[in-house]
Amino acid sequence: MTQPKNNVLQVLKPKFRVEEVLKEIKECLDIGWSGMGFKTTEFEKEWSLKYQFKYSHFLNSATTGLHLAVKIMKDKYRWKDGDEIITSSLTFVSTNHAILYEQLSPVFADIDSSLCLDPESVEKMITPKTRAIMYIGIGGNAKNYKKIREICSDRNITLILDAAHMAGTSWVSGNHHVGLDADITVFSYQAVKNCPGNDAGMICSNDPELDAAARNLSWLGINKTTYDRYSKSSYSWEYDVPNLGFKYHGNSISAAMCLVSLRYLEEDNAYRRKLASWYFDRLSQSDHSNSEIEIIEHDDSIISSRHLFQISVNNRDEVLQKLASQDVYCGVHYIANHTYDIYKDFKADTKRATYYSQRILSLPLHLGLTEADVDRVSDILIS
Repeated sequence: MTQPKNNVLQVLKPKFRVEEVLKEIKECLDIGWSGMGFKTTEFEKEWSLKYQFKYSHFLNSATTGLHLAVKIMKDKYRWKDGDEIITSSLTFVSTNHAILYEQLSPVFADIDSSLCLDPESVEKMITPKTRAIMYIGIGGNAKNYKKIREICSDRNITLILDAAHMAGTSWVSGNHHVGLDADITVFSYQAVKNCPGNDAGMICSNDPELDAAARNLSWLGINKTTYDRYSKSSYSWEYDVPNLGFKYHGNSISAAMCLVSLRYLEEDNAYRRKLASWYFDRLSQSDHSNSEIEIIEHDDSIISSRHLFQISVNNRDEVLQKLASQDVYCGVHYIANHTYDIYKDFKADTKRATYYSQRILSLPLHLGLTEADVDRVSDILIS
């Protein structure tokens, strides 16, 4: 395999504490248990303890978590096919695919300059068929979250938080994690996320019924897991299947990786915020800062996970090409979903989402970067 050049800067790159990870995985291999249970249970407990979620269930991805969130709420409140969930167009398609999986209709409200949902647009898009709002904490941001929470509370609308980028994002006031007051919150532990595994997710709530439903549906609707049947004094082979479920559960190998990442999450996020502050200082002092480079700022009421550092430029393709020519590879998070064929026919208020979709790019931001790397990227960008 060709080795990458030393001077290449990737937009996202995971950092694994290899020896610690291998030690955790070895425990799974030594006892012969790599599947659901064991490390998955341990990680669920550690995550809930650290961030004060009452119930956390480990899954094989955030995508499956979002699907379960929508299905569980649809079943609980007996939503009908065609009922509406207000969401953002500027997100990864997993968010909105989860709505379509359950034959519900995404309604695209607009965003503001934070790239998060605009409360005024959300209120404008509410109809008698609105059943939920899907808030996306893009890049770890939480702008307008509290206003969206108020709208949901005032109108008796379910709030689902897509927290795929938000592992560790907390409020400055009270220092507690964003999303504790959502009906369901879903996290991602995909390899390039802030708490990386190989690919995994978590569905969190404060409702024991929702947690029980998530556990049942993620294990094919079976009422007892294999681990539960083994963990008693003797193996019990009997079980029932009361529901049609999915094979969405996580496994102990993934959970072992996540356990190690969790130990360092706050430290790692602090370094990500430092990288972001270096970018901000360099770019905001540039002569181009007010005319050609718009920095997407994070809400000052939060301690952001800083999964992304995003900017908006008028000539994105030219900028991306210039950076790539000097071995700096950026990303685009995201192309507005309403521009894809599958979403073109749904209701949408997306003027700003369209604007930013054509201009945003994500600069390299990961734990392997140094201040000199930030200077290098900034110099190329400004030029």
